[in-house]
Amino acid sequence: MITNSTRQRDLRGHKATRPNPRAANTVEHQAVLAWRLTPRDRWIIRMLHEHRVLTAHQITAVAFPSFRSGRQRLRELYLWGVVDRFQPFISVGTAPMHYVLAPAGAAVLAGEDGLDVKGLGYRHDRAFAIAHSLRLAHTVGVNEWFTALVARARHSDPAERTVLTAWWSEARCARHFGDLIKPDAYGRWAAHGTEIEFFLEYDFGTEVLAKLAGKLAGYAALAEATGITTPVLVWLQSSRREATARRLLHRAWRELDNPRTVPVATAAADLLNPETDHPSPADKVWLPLDNHTNQPGVRRELHRLPDAWPHVLAPSSASEPGGEVTFEPDSPSLLMVPAPPPMPPAQAQATSREPGIRQAVSRP
Repeated sequence: MITNSTRQRDLRGHKATRPNPRAANTVEHQAVLAWRLTPRDRWIIRMLHEHRVLTAHQITAVAFPSFRSGRQRLRELYLWGVVDRFQPFISVGTAPMHYVLAPAGAAVLAGEDGLDVKGLGYRHDRAFAIAHSLRLAHTVGVNEWFTALVARARHSDPAERTVLTAWWSEARCARHFGDLIKPDAYGRWAAHGTEIEFFLEYDFGTEVLAKLAGKLAGYAALAEATGITTPVLVWLQSSRREATARRLLHRAWRELDNPRTVPVATAAADLLNPETDHPSPADKVWLPLDNHTNQPGVRRELHRLPDAWPHVLAPSSASEPGGEVTFEPDSPSLLMVPAPPPMPPAQAQATSREPGIRQAVSRP
C-alpha cells in the first residue's frame, strides 16, 4: 500500500517460481497473440515498458474489477510469454509478484509502433535486471504513488471528472530534462474541473535531504529556459522527515533568483488514512512551501494546490514539457515510444472476451 511502502533493505533476492509450461516466442505464437490480446492487455504491455516493473496489486488495482480476475489474467499473460515475473524475498510475510515485460510482449509493442524489438530498445536481460536493482523499492514506490491516483480516479464519482491525464517515467523525464533536472516522474491530475501538472520527487528516507533541497536550482533553471512554471511535489515517508525537509527546502527556495518560478509542496505518507477505501496522494495532505493566500499552513487536496499559486497558469497541450517525442531512424540512442495513457481502456473494452490459456497456446 502507498501508506506502508516496502523498504529496499527488506528485498533480498527473489523467490524461485514454480515451473510452468510457457509458450515459445515464435512467429506462429505471435500470430495467435494478435487475436488473443485485449486492449487492456496491450495497455499493460505499454505500461510495463514505460515504468519497468509493476506489482500484481498495482496492476489489478488500476485495470481489473477484482484481484482474483487480475491474477488469473496475469498468469495467462505470463504463460503466453507476454510478461515475466519475479517475487522478491522478504523476511516477514510474502511480497507480491512483480511483473516486467517479456519478449513476446515486446514484439507486440514493437509491431504496433512499426519498429523491431531492437529498435524499441528492449532487451530481456535489462528488463529483468530490475529484480536485482538497488532501486527496485524506490521504483515500485513511485509506481505505487501513481497507481493509487489511477485507482482513486477509477472509483470516483463521474461528476467529479477525476482523471490522471499524464504519467511519465523517470527514464522519460531524464531523456527530456536530464541536462537540468532528473525528477522521479512527471504527471497531470484533474478533478472538479481543475488540472495541475507537476514533477514528483519521491523520498524514501535514503537520500540526504540537503541533496534533495539542492535540486530546486535545477528546476529554476528549467523554468527559466522554457518559460513554464511547473510545481514540484515532494513526497516523504513520515511527518517528522517532512518537517526537516521543509526547513531545508525553504532555505534553498529563498536563495533562488526567482523563487516564484518553482512552486513546491510537500506531503507525507503517514498523513494518509489507511482505513479509507482508496487512500491516495489526491487526499488533503499537501502543504505548499510558500503561498500568498489567506490560508497559510493549511493542507490541501492535490487538485486544490493551484489555489496556493495564482501566478501558475493552468496546463495546456502547448505547455507540455518536451512536447511530442520524435525519432530519427538512424539514431544510435534508444528509441522511446509515446507515453501510454495512465488510465486503462474503457470498461467496455476491458471486459472483452478473455479465453483460457489452453486454447490460446494450443491453437495453430
